[in-house]
Amino acid sequence: MFLFIASLVSFFWVTGIIQSLLPIYHRNRTYSKTGENIDEKSPEIFNAFLLLTFFSLLVFLLGFSVKGFISVFGFSGKDPFMRLLLWYILLSNPVCLIEYIYLLKNRAHRIVQYGVYTFTAQLLMIIGPIVAGKDLIWAFYGLLAITAVRWVWLIILLKRYSEMKISFEFMKEHLYLGAPLIITSLISGSAQYIDGIIISAYFKNPEIFAHFRYGAKEFPLVLMLANGLSNAMLPEFSTRSRMKEALEKIKVRSKKLMHLLFPSSMVVMLFTRWLFPRIFTPEFIRSADIFLIYLLLIIPRLVFPQTIVIGRKKTHITLIAAVIELAINIPLSLILIVPYGTVGVALATFIVYCVEKIFLVWYVWSKMKINPAEYIPLKEYITYSVMITILFVLIDHRIIDIH
Repeated sequence: MFLFIASLVSFFWVTGIIQSLLPIYHRNRTYSKTGENIDEKSPEIFNAFLLLTFFSLLVFLLGFSVKGFISVFGFSGKDPFMRLLLWYILLSNPVCLIEYIYLLKNRAHRIVQYGVYTFTAQLLMIIGPIVAGKDLIWAFYGLLAITAVRWVWLIILLKRYSEMKISFEFMKEHLYLGAPLIITSLISGSAQYIDGIIISAYFKNPEIFAHFRYGAKEFPLVLMLANGLSNAMLPEFSTRSRMKEALEKIKVRSKKLMHLLFPSSMVVMLFTRWLFPRIFTPEFIRSADIFLIYLLLIIPRLVFPQTIVIGRKKTHITLIAAVIELAINIPLSLILIVPYGTVGVALATFIVYCVEKIFLVWYVWSKMKINPAEYIPLKEYITYSVMITILFVLIDHRIIDIH
């Protein structure tokens, strides 16, 4: 719950600021020439850091002002856990910039090193106190300690790669581009919470809610690699002269992901009903049916029109797509929950994700004159999509049944 709340109050503006930095880094009105040379110190990075820090401070101060009026699992605003949560929110969000500094400076291998070092240390510093028999609060101290280490890492990178020059003009330009992305992330991210509200209101049963929440998870490998490719490609679409090259690059890289992720998802799909009762308890077999539908989200995930749209700074289009998604999701979930129960809500999620991607593909094709075949490996995509859909139907009808 500690990490859930920290993510809930910050995921949307962190995502918006980071995603809008990637295309604006190479092409902006304030520093039009900056960023072309990867060894050149960048004021854009420093000002993005200031924005992240400002929003973190804003949430921190807001949290302190209302903490006396809220309670989570019986912990009030005076409890040490709540104070640690607020300090974690303040400190953890700006360090998200670290991997994107490496990305913008073409130091991708450093991201791997950073991940191995800091997340191994995080695992040890959180689990270590618990294994040693200390109180749970020491795990939170460990989390804050590794966050402090990341801050040191971030300051070193800022000194090395950024020009510490405050520009309100650039921050204004950055926020103008990022505001639709912040709202988009808020709307899209709220869908999972709305689904949970619909489930809890309709069934009024905490067990059914738990079954849904444990099943309503995407295959992590798909989610991470798809988002990673999308974010990595955003700077490539920032200049018109590199469009053709960028389209070919995202097509080749998405094809490689398809060859890896579709077969992996189908293997997981085969063993889902066998895995869930063994990973959790036998009662969670109900969660397996929901997870099976969420595995189908690979179909919309591995198409990347949003990368082109955001890269070309047309962020208002992603906002329109998010509004369409939310507008369809709520009524469709309410309609499908009657005949299909919790599975109907998951099915509604799959449908609205597909509708959102179809809208973005249409926009890129009709308004930007970019044919889907230019950035989607259609043959492989259609083949794999048909294969995983057929496999889902066979498993759903228990023609294939491994459990």
